[in-house]
Formats: sequence, C-alpha cells, structure tokens
Amino acid sequence: MNATLPQPMDVKLMNLTASVLFAACALLLAAALGWWALRNPLFAIGGITVLGDTAHNNVATLRANVAPRLAGNFFTIDLKKAREAFEAVPWVRQAVVKRQFPNRLRVVLQEHEAEAFWGADSESHLVNTHGEVFEANAGDVEQDGLPRLVGPEGTSAQVLAMYAALKPMFDTLDLGIDQLALTGRGGWTLHLDSGAVVELGRGTQDEVLARTQRFARTLTQVTSKYNRRPEALVTADLRHADGYAVKLRGVVTTDVAAKRN
Repeated sequence: MNATLPQPMDVKLMNLTASVLFAACALLLAAALGWWALRNPLFAIGGITVLGDTAHNNVATLRANVAPRLAGNFFTIDLKKAREAFEAVPWVRQAVVKRQFPNRLRVVLQEHEAEAFWGADSESHLVNTHGEVFEANAGDVEQDGLPRLVGPEGTSAQVLAMYAALKPMFDTLDLGIDQLALTGRGGWTLHLDSGAVVELGRGTQDEVLARTQRFARTLTQVTSKYNRRPEALVTADLRHADGYAVKLRGVVTTDVAAKRN
C-alpha cells in the first residue's frame, strides 16, 4: 500500500510563489492591454452611423451638434450621456446609442411627430402624438393647420385627448378647431376656424363630450330656423343644464335651444 507523502514546506512555498507571480503577470498584461486600448488612436470614435427618423435633422447637422459633447473612445464613452446629447437636439424624441466595433457609434433616432402647438402664441412649444410637450422651431412644422392647445402644466396629454374626441363632432359641421383651452379651474373653451367661441364648461370628459355631442347634433337645426348655416355661429354656451345658448351672425337675439330629447 502506497502512502502519499506530504510535500515539504519549501515546495509548497515555491508553488504558492509561482502561482502569485503568474497571477500578477496576468494582471499586469491585462492592464497593459487595457492601457494600450484606451490610448490607441484606433479606438477613438471615428464615425457615427445615424438611422431612423431624420426628417428635421440631417446626419451632418446631428454630428456637428452632438460630436463636441461626446467624450472618450470606443471603450470609455458614456452611452447614457451620448444618448442625452442626441435627445437634446430639437425634434429628437428618443435615441438608442450602441457601440459599433472598433471605433463607431450606431444611433437610431425617433423624432417627435407634431400634433398641435402648445401654450401661448408667443411660445415655441408643440405637442407630439404621445401628448408630450417639446420645443422646436415652429417654422420647421410641415403640417398645415395645426391647432393650438392650452392648459396648465402637465395637462398636455389630457388636452390632446379631449381635442381628438371633439374634432370629429365639429368635422361633421364643416367647422375646424383652431384652439382648445383648459383653464386652471377645469373649464374648456373652443375657438373655431370660423371665428366662433364655444364655452364647453367643466366636468368629466364624458360629461363635456355629451354636452358637445348634443350641441353638434342639433346646431344645424337651430341655425336653419334663421336661414343660417353653422358657420354663422358667433358664440355658444354649453354650460346650461338643459340646453345651450347661441349667438348667430346677423341675428340680434340669443336663442336657447337643444333641449334634451
């Protein structure tokens, strides 16, 4: 029977020393390679590939605006800060930034799609299709006839949703919505492209839409009594419990109509 003899202490120390030296050499080699990679011009950011939406920002403009804000090389660049730099460019809603070996960035952009102007006439804010407010040059808006939405801070999505629900009702009357405003007290006011002003009143969205639906359904009947068309409307007040008050162009009296059926 063979018995395994324990290694002498000096042999154990030699093996341990060799292991430590090997590990140290490996770490030094890795550090040297890392330092070489960090300092090697080969890995300096040499280009940016831009994909996605670029309708309002061409590739050259994006590179010129963003490149000065990028720091580091392929390995050290902060992708979060790079993404924020792209998203700070006008019209850019979202950017996805990834490394592309050995020295490029690959960026996929999503631009805002303007749905309406936001705020006072003097402001350069818009609302996108997600109900988000963004700032851009109004002269870059390609769509004609965008409405203006107004409301307290943080209500842009609510006002946009109300506009989307109201628009079909007035389309049936061949009247367009120029402006929809929500006051701080919860009241809604419409300005139509004919110049008319419609007070929709306060309440839940369902309550406001119900009053407006009744108004839109009966306005043609009311205006026809005076040999007028809906575009003759000057003002309308829907804040009455059982109907609404209207003022028509060329008609001196104010009529209360549209009683609940």
